[in-house]
Amino acid sequence: MATVAAMTALMLAEPEASVRGFLAQQLASDGFDVLAFEHPDDLPRAAEPDVLVLGDPEALDRCRVGNCAVIVLGRANASERVRALEHCDDYLTRPFAYEELVARIRAVLRRRSPRGELLDLGELVLDRAARRVLVRGREVRLASKEYALLLRMAQDPDRVLTREQLLRDVWGYRTFVPTRTVESHASRVRCKLAAAGLPGWIVNVWSVGYKLRPAAG
Repeated sequence: MATVAAMTALMLAEPEASVRGFLAQQLASDGFDVLAFEHPDDLPRAAEPDVLVLGDPEALDRCRVGNCAVIVLGRANASERVRALEHCDDYLTRPFAYEELVARIRAVLRRRSPRGELLDLGELVLDRAARRVLVRGREVRLASKEYALLLRMAQDPDRVLTREQLLRDVWGYRTFVPTRTVESHASRVRCKLAAAGLPGWIVNVWSVGYKLRPAAG
């Protein structure tokens, strides 16, 4: 099996000891730099891994580990899966094949981390390699999906993106479903940018969608 880059930092929070031990050993042998914990609350607050594998979907609201990619291991429950996918990058149903987990980790990292590229919009800069958001050189902390939403908008800063496009590109929806996910995430990103000194950068185009627009002046 081909290995990933040796410095890919991965955190694992898995309540089942046998699963946690197996995954930690196998992922380390495949080139990941692994830190494994039983409970999500034990994750180091200051850590900034590339990817977090979370064995408890209910813990999503409590996990705030930088802007890393998040993959959830959960049950074959449609409502649980939908709720989780509003906040994580991928969801894998138990029981799962280890090879599929590794393939999904690689796919998520490829989507989120094109290496060595900056999106420079003047006062706002997105470092896609490090998954960092900088406002006038100072970092703004965004949750995983908040970052993905801002990145998608920054890739087309002069274009109005519909809710359907954002649900497809950021959350992976293949068909439109009635949800306030886009609105709630856009509101949080708008507030965080405004608090950092960039009010008015997330624009709600009534009945259409959203666009990115630098504040006047």
